[in-house]
Formats: sequence, C-alpha cells, structure tokens
Amino acid sequence: MEAVTVHVQDVSVNDLRWKINYQREQCTMCGSCLAACPFHAIEAGAVRRDQVKSRNTVPRPEKSHETMMVIRQSADPARACTGCAMCEKVCPNHAIWPVRNPDSRQSILARDKGPVSRGGRNSLNVLHTLDHLIVGRISQMTDPSLDSERHTFDIRAPLGRVLPAGELPLAAENGVLKVTGKIPPVRWIYPLIFSDMSIGALSTRAWEAVALACAYLNEKCGIPIRMSSGEGGMPVRLLESDYLKYFMIQIGSGHFGWNRILQAIPHMKTDPAAVLIKIGQGAKPGDGGLLPASKVGPHIQAIRGIPKATFHSPPNHQGLYSIEESVQKMHLSMNAAFGFRVPVAVKCAASATSVSVYNNLLRDPYKICGGFFLDGIEGGTGAAAEISLDHTGHPIVSKIRDCYQAAVKQGLQGQIPLYGGGGIGLTGDAAADAFKLICLGANGVFSGKLLIQILGCIGNEQGRCNACNTGKCPTGICTQDPRLVKRLDVDRGAQRIVDYVLTFDKELKKLMAPIGNSTLPVGRSDALVTTNRDVADRLGIQYVC
Repeated sequence: MEAVTVHVQDVSVNDLRWKINYQREQCTMCGSCLAACPFHAIEAGAVRRDQVKSRNTVPRPEKSHETMMVIRQSADPARACTGCAMCEKVCPNHAIWPVRNPDSRQSILARDKGPVSRGGRNSLNVLHTLDHLIVGRISQMTDPSLDSERHTFDIRAPLGRVLPAGELPLAAENGVLKVTGKIPPVRWIYPLIFSDMSIGALSTRAWEAVALACAYLNEKCGIPIRMSSGEGGMPVRLLESDYLKYFMIQIGSGHFGWNRILQAIPHMKTDPAAVLIKIGQGAKPGDGGLLPASKVGPHIQAIRGIPKATFHSPPNHQGLYSIEESVQKMHLSMNAAFGFRVPVAVKCAASATSVSVYNNLLRDPYKICGGFFLDGIEGGTGAAAEISLDHTGHPIVSKIRDCYQAAVKQGLQGQIPLYGGGGIGLTGDAAADAFKLICLGANGVFSGKLLIQILGCIGNEQGRCNACNTGKCPTGICTQDPRLVKRLDVDRGAQRIVDYVLTFDKELKKLMAPIGNSTLPVGRSDALVTTNRDVADRLGIQYVC
C-alpha cells in the first residue's frame, strides 16, 4: 500500500474557533443554510457509504454502495465560521448549528497574512467596574424618597459651554436686563446620546433605523435625544431638512464629507445640535478610522466624495500638534462656519492623558469648547486591528471621575459638560450604568454598540461573529451587500430602539427617586457604595461589606 503523505501545516476544522454540528439524518437538503451563510463557511458535498445489510429473516449479508449529499464545513480560515448561527435560524429541521471549539488554533493560523482585523466588541474580559457599584444612599423620613411614577423629573443635560453667572455678558439698564456680549450656545438635551456610527460602517437601513428612532423620540415622546452622524458626513437631503436639529455633525480626522456639509450650510433650515470633533476612539486609540472597500457603495462615495477603495483615516488631525492649537484652529473655524450658534465639542479616547486635555480645555481663554466626550476601552468599532481592540485603551470610569475632580479643584465643574461612553449597557442595564457615571461626575453618556445589538447584532465579548469589518454582516447591520441589508427590518428596528429608550427613562427615574433627586445627580458620589475595596479607594466612594 502506498504511504499517505501528511502535511502537518494543513488546517483542519478542529483548528477553527467554531465547528458546525451537522445531523445528516434530520437534513432534507433544502439548501437554506447554504443560502443564509454570508461567509461560505459551509458547502454541499457528496459522500459514498459502503454498507453490509441483511434484509431477510435468514442472515444473508449484502454489500451495497450509496452516494448521498451532505453539508460540509470549510477548513479555509478565510471562510471560517463565525458562530453567527444563521444556518440554525433558517434550518426547518434543526439539523445544523455552530459549536464553539475550545481547542482552536485560529488566533495563530490567521496571522500568516499579516495583522488580523475585525470589528465588534473586545474579546478580552475587561472588568466592568460599574457592575461593582451600588446605589447605597436611600433617602428616608426628613429627606424622603420620591415617587418615580408620579413625581415630575427634570432629566436634562447641557451641551455647550456653560458660563458661571458672574461671567455672563449681562447688564441691567433702566431696570431691563440686556445682553452686552456673545453668550456661548447651550442645548439642553437628554443625557443619553446615540453615539457616532457612520453611514458606511453601518448599512443605510441600520443608520436609518437609528435616525428614525431619534426623530420619533423627539417628535412623539418628548425625549430630546441627540444622534451623532459619525465620521463621513450625512445625506444632503437630511442636512437640508427640519430634522437636522436632532443630529450632531461629526468631523473625524479624515475630514470626509466636510465639503458637502459646508456647501449645505446656506441651505440649512435649522442648525445642527452640535459639531463633534473626533480626536480619538476608545476601541482603537491611535488607529484612526478604517472603511474597507467592500463597504464603499455608490451612496457612500457620493456622501464622502471618495472612490471605491479602502480608506484609512489618519490617527490624528493633520496639522494640529496641541490642544491649544486645536481650539484656535478647529474649534474657532467650526464655530465661525455656523455663526457661533452651534456648540462645538471634542471626543477623545480615554487614556492616562485625558485629565491634562480636559484641564487645557477648561483653562482656554476663548471659553469655546462645548463638551468633552470620553470613550472607554469597552467601546465597539466597525473595523480595527485585533491587537488594538484587545490590548489598547483605558476604562472609562476612573477617567470620568478624575476629570470631574480636576474641574472641582479649580471651581470650574459644569462649565464644559462631561460625557462618557464605552461599554454603556454592556450587561444590558444601560440606565444603571448611566446613573452611576452621572453620580461620578458625568453630565450624560453616549452609546453605539448597544443600539446595534438592539437592532439584532449577535456579536459578543466572547468572540461570536464580530465580523463587522468583512462587509458580510449576517444581520444586515454592518454591510453594504444588498442581499444582506434586506434582512434588516427598518421599522421594527426603530421601534425596538424607541421601546428600549422609554424603558431607560423609566429605570433612570427609579434610580433617581430613592436618593431624593428630581434632577440629574451630577457628582453625587455619596449616593454610591461598593463592596470592592480597590474600587472604593480609586473612586473615593464608601466601602461597605
């Protein structure tokens, strides 16, 4: 017999992160699983079986040959199963489903063609500090709790530079209060902001669902939520509509779409809610933006003014070398573009230098920065190098606390609103996370990946799916493939976001009521306790046991 040559470098199914569990006896070969899999991780094949059977009462063994069709899993790492379970969802007979492989070698094998890129959530188990905090101060008797169902709550947060009373350019003339100078614009909004996810990173349907939910919450529910456009611009028809007042226009380091925005300014019926300058992102600090060519559809090319190619935004704004220079150049130019009527905020990745940046903005003589957005390590992204996603960044909790305390020491708290993001609602309780961050000093929170999970994203912290960067999102959220995009129901997705925010509002009131606050408890760290000694020492809150 001829010897079989074994190539030890060949990859088998057992080397991949996910294996397909297939039951041939239950399969009817309808092909639904093959059609549903966007990664082509499975394929139809034929197998030959030799069987020896006895069909008579008297044993008479007969040998037979049978060829049958089966479903096979591909061992090609480029077509590896991501565990999305679309095959399981469409199978009428429950004959196929993915199973996590504990013996996977894919993290090593996948690096033979360079650094691994992916999107979605972090795969490492980062400590979610907010889960260790408890609302421990309960008002009683002389300082009674409020009725969350009947009491009127004023849940509003500032967006824009808030000057102290003594610095407001106001003067009384003949008993009449008059404005003697320029007052920075301030918007009073809901303390939950739909975070920046661009048209391109998201499919048109997914972005539209979030935008519809934002408009509905404002128009029908009376909840002044704001939505960031994300890097890359917005459709001209939206820029020239009455709904622009609910959107924050983001300017990323690539400056994509900015020319179209400038051209649309004379035709705008209303001012945007704010302009957000993105300096950094918590999920991939120092990496800049990335939009694979597979996601650059014709509508993306029109909005961004780019050809169909993979585009890397630089990790910083070219020509800016300090926060002071940023204020003088970008902040002033953005303010001037909108006639100093629109707040201009800045978004940075949480890091060891966050407090220094915030201090410089507080001391800026122009007093022109309208908000400081800090993005933590638990934030998501559409595409990034895996090494960046898993091993760079800073948790958000301690940085929000440090920035707030730095402002308090200078007597400047509340002048530049603080907003925190990155992992808000990671465990499903976004209202609890928001309340705790507000007690630690934030004016509000922003969240993005929570929204796409509400829309139907199946990615998680344990590495399931997280294929946002491939352009083959099985749920139609992070792809521009028309066949996949059709899987997303826009109206149903928008309704689910609306329902979640309405629940968020009720739960936030249920946390404000016990401590006796009818307004946002910004900086009320006395309301929080923890059973973790290290967390108590780091955040300066009460330790209990």
